[in-house]
Amino acid sequence: MKSRQRTTVQAFTLIELLVSIAIIAVLIALLLPAVQRAREAARRTQCRNNMKQLGLALNNYSDTVQALPPTAVLGDIGGGRLVYGGWSIHARLLPFMDQSAGFNAVNFNFAYDNPTNLTVSQMNVESFICPSDPNTTPYPHSFGPAGVTNYGWNMGDWYVWGGMNPAGPRFGERPRSPFFVNSSTCERDFIDGLSNTIVAAEVLARQRYYRDCSGLSSRFTPTTFPGTGDDPYAVAPEYIAGAGCNSTLRDSGHTEWVDGHVHQTGFTTAWTPNRRIEHRASAPGFDIDITGIRETNLGPTFSAITARSFHTGIVHALLGDGSVRTVADSIDGRAWRAAGTIAGGETVDEF
Repeated sequence: MKSRQRTTVQAFTLIELLVSIAIIAVLIALLLPAVQRAREAARRTQCRNNMKQLGLALNNYSDTVQALPPTAVLGDIGGGRLVYGGWSIHARLLPFMDQSAGFNAVNFNFAYDNPTNLTVSQMNVESFICPSDPNTTPYPHSFGPAGVTNYGWNMGDWYVWGGMNPAGPRFGERPRSPFFVNSSTCERDFIDGLSNTIVAAEVLARQRYYRDCSGLSSRFTPTTFPGTGDDPYAVAPEYIAGAGCNSTLRDSGHTEWVDGHVHQTGFTTAWTPNRRIEHRASAPGFDIDITGIRETNLGPTFSAITARSFHTGIVHALLGDGSVRTVADSIDGRAWRAAGTIAGGETVDEF
C-alpha cells in the first residue's frame, strides 16, 4: 500500500510580509510623483490648446467684423444711469468656437442674468476652463448658477476705462490695452506688433476681490499707475480689509464668462503673474484682486486683476498672432507691462 506524501507550503512570516509592504509603498511613493507630473503635463497641454482655440476664434472674429470685440457695450441714458449690454468677449466668440447653438440662444437685447438668457449663462464651456483649476463648477449667483472661465482678456495695466463722466480725470482717454469698453480696436492698431502683445492670460475661477471702492485713492488718473515693484498696500490702501469699499470681500471673480467686467472676464498687467497680495484681515490671508469702480458705473475704472494659474511657476499667455507663450512668475514687471500694451513703443525682450 502506497503511502501519501504530505507536502507542506511555507507561508510568509510576519517580517517578510512587512518588508514586502514596505517595498510596495516605496515603489508607489516613487511612481506617484511621476504619474502626477504626467497628468499635469497633459493638463498643461490641454490648457494651451484651449488658448489656441481662443486665439483662432479671435482671429476669425476680426476677419469677419474687421475689428476686435469690445469688453462690454455701455450707453449713457442720463441722470447717472447706464444701459449695460454686459455681454463679454467670450460670448461674442461663441460662433467661432463651434458654439453656434449657444450664441443663437442669446438675446442680446437683454442682460445675461435676464431669465431669457439663463440657459446660456449657466453653461460651462469646456474651452473656457483650464483642467488644472479644481474650482470650476458653476458658481451660485443670485440669478442662478453661472459658468466660470480660466481665461481673461487683456483690459489694461492699472487704467481700464475712462468712464462716461465728462468731469472725470482725462475723460475718455483710451486705455493702453487691446480691449476695453465700447472699443473697436483693429489689428493695425497693434503698433508694437501682434507677436509682442498679450491679448489674454490665465486667471483663477472663484478669485477673491474687492470692488466699488469709489476709485483707488492714490492712483486715479490714466498716467499715475503704480510702479511694478511698488508696495501694493501703499499704492492702494483698499487692499487692507477693503478700506473705503462698498462691498465685502467676494469670492466670485471669473465666475461669469458671459459678463464683460474686468474682474469676470479680464486681467490687467498691474502686477506680475501669480504675484500674491494677501488680504491682511483674514487668516490665512487670501490672495486678492481689486477694482475701484466697476464699468457699470460712470467710471473711471482702475483695477489690479492678476494673471494666475495652478501650473507651478508659470501662466499661459495668448499673443495677438495666435501663439501661446509660457510666462514665468519671475518675469520682470516692466517687461510684463510692456507686453500688455498695443502701442507703447517699448522694447520687449524675450519673455
